[in-house]
Amino acid sequence: MTRNNPIAFPAVLGLGLLLGACGAADRLANVGQAPALSPIEDPTASKGYKPVQMPMPAMEHASYAPNSLWRTGSRAFFKDQRARQVGDLVTVKVKVTDRAQLDNTTKRSRKNGEDFGAARLMGFENKLDKFLPNGSSAGELLSLDSEGSSEGSGSVRRAEQLATNVAAVVTQTLPNGNLVVEGKQEIRVNFEVRELIVAGVIRPEDIESDNTIESTKIAQARIAYGGRGQITDVQQPRYGQQVMDILLPF
Repeated sequence: MTRNNPIAFPAVLGLGLLLGACGAADRLANVGQAPALSPIEDPTASKGYKPVQMPMPAMEHASYAPNSLWRTGSRAFFKDQRARQVGDLVTVKVKVTDRAQLDNTTKRSRKNGEDFGAARLMGFENKLDKFLPNGSSAGELLSLDSEGSSEGSGSVRRAEQLATNVAAVVTQTLPNGNLVVEGKQEIRVNFEVRELIVAGVIRPEDIESDNTIESTKIAQARIAYGGRGQITDVQQPRYGQQVMDILLPF
C-alpha cells in the first residue's frame, strides 16, 4: 500500500509557478517592443522534418526529331498549364452558399360525445335500482365524452456561406479521362487551426485557362471546413457529457 508524498504537491506547484514566472519575465523584458521574428532556417534541418511524398506520373522519356518544333508529350505549341495527370495541381474556387427555410404547422382537434338511455325497457326500467348503486335513471343509463387536441409547429432557418480558394492535387486519372483531386489547407492563428478539405472528381474540360475550377463543377464533392484548437475545445461539450447524452433515455 502506497502513501501520498506530502512534498510532491508543493514541489509541483512551485515548479509551475517558476515556469510561469520565467514566461512573465520574457514578456516584461519586451514591453514596448515589437515581437521578434524567427531567423531564417533550413526547413529540412528542423526537428521532426519529413520529406513530402505525393503521387507522381509515370516517367516519360523525351525524344526529339530533327527539324521539328514539337516534342514528344507536348500538348500544344504554347505549353498548357492546366492539370491533366497524376501529381499536377489545380486551384479549386470554393463557393458555397446554402439557404434553407422550412415552416411547418400542424393543428388537430377532435371531440366526441355519446349518450344512451332507455325511458321504457319493457316495464323493467324500475327494476334496475336493485342492481345499480345509488339508484338509477332509465333515461340516463350511459354517457361517454372524449376530447382530444394536438398542435405542433416547427421552423428551420439555415444560412451558410463559404468563399475561398484551395490548391488540390490530382491523385488519380480515370479510364474516361476524368481526374480525381484532393486538397487540404491548414491555417493556424494563435492556438486555433482552421482546416479546409476538398475532394471529388472533375472533367479536364471544366478546368479554366488559368488552371482553376469552380467547386460547383466537382462531382461527388466532399468539402469540409472546420477547426481545432482551444476555441473549438471550449465550444464542444465534454466527452462525459456527450456519452451521457447518448446513454440517458430522458
